Formats: sequence, C-alpha cells, structure tokens
Amino acid sequence: MKLEKTWYEKLKGEIEQPYIQDLKAFLEKERRSGHEVYPPEPLVFHAFSQTPYDQVKVVLIGQDPYHGKGQAHGLSFSVPSGVSLPPSLRNIYREMEEDLHVVPSKEGCLTAWAKQGVLLLNATLTVRAKEPKSHHGKGWERFTDAVVRVLLERKEPVIFLLWGKSAQEKCAHILEHSHHVVLTAAHPSPYSAHSGFFGCRHFSKTNAQLKLWDKAPIEWSLT
Repeated sequence: MKLEKTWYEKLKGEIEQPYIQDLKAFLEKERRSGHEVYPPEPLVFHAFSQTPYDQVKVVLIGQDPYHGKGQAHGLSFSVPSGVSLPPSLRNIYREMEEDLHVVPSKEGCLTAWAKQGVLLLNATLTVRAKEPKSHHGKGWERFTDAVVRVLLERKEPVIFLLWGKSAQEKCAHILEHSHHVVLTAAHPSPYSAHSGFFGCRHFSKTNAQLKLWDKAPIEWSLT
C-alpha cells in the first residue's frame, strides 16, 4: 500500500503513529490466515491516488468497502466497470437523474468523479469478504479522521456530502469550520433513501456552490 505523494506529505505524521503498524500487522494476519480482504491491496489507497490533496473539491464519505467479490476498488460507493450496480448506487443514480435530468449510467465506476476532485472516501478502508464491518475498530477510522482533519486545515474550502448517520457523526465537528460547506442527507441505502436522500438535490447544490467559488462544476453524468 502506497499513499499518493501529496497525501503522504500531509499525513506523514499520522502514518508514523504506532497504531498504523498495528493496523498493518492486523491486515497481514488476516491475509496469512486465508481470509480474503477487499479491496485488493494495491487499491486500498485508490481514492487518494485518483484525487490528490490539492485537487479535492468535494468529499463523499462512505462506510465500509463493499464486501462482495469483485466489488470494492478503493472508491466509496463505486464498483469496477462490468460489475452489477449495488442498491445504494442505483439510488444515487436515481437521485442524480431527478436532480440533473441525466440518463443514469449502466456502469458503476465513479472514477470520473474522483478525477474531477471528488474524494470518494470510506471511513474504513478494508473489509473481510462477506463480513461487513469486520475491520471496524482496527485503526482505519482514526486514519480517515486524520484525512478529514487535514482537509479542514485547508484555506481553500471543500464541500462535504454526508449521507447517513455514520458519515454525519464522523464529521460532526466540521460545522466549526465555517468556510467549508456541509450537505447532509439520509443514506442512499434502500432502507433509508426514502427518509431524506431522495430529493436532497446534492448534485446541483454542489455545483451551484462550486460556481460561487469560481471553480469548475463537477460533471456528474457518467453516460
């Protein structure tokens, strides 16, 4: 696992903390024990390589990586091309269609968003196959808290899209940093999407804010 250079410069002090070595040891033990860990090791830091620190405009925080075979590739909510769309992503596309009147993509790869400055960050960066939340409490949350912290230190503002209770609790302190923008909604999961995700209009709201900052809007359409 290798962190992209601009992120490494910002997180070097965090990476040198003892808990990171404990986390590495845990992951090595998982793999030695025969457990399949997702995403594949080269893609654990994929979100950072696709969206360097100084290019971040928007942060979209997920929870775990997908725990099904072939789904996780290091970007929250995203799956590689050719993989069936997970239910939450289907709902994201549904809201995007309503908000922006764009035709939903049949592909679930969100790399195009990442390359435009959308950091697709999961709170936990690895998971054991078929066992959601199996890598919670092992150190990843502390690391991704540090990621959020170094973004908050930027003078250049960032838009945080916090979908669901988990993301909102993780970033509750952001409101103290008034120059950043926070948009909240229910999680796009089928269990909660009708409770405030549908109709949130976060895609158009994000672009309206970026225009106010004289930044290029995100081309959300993937078709």
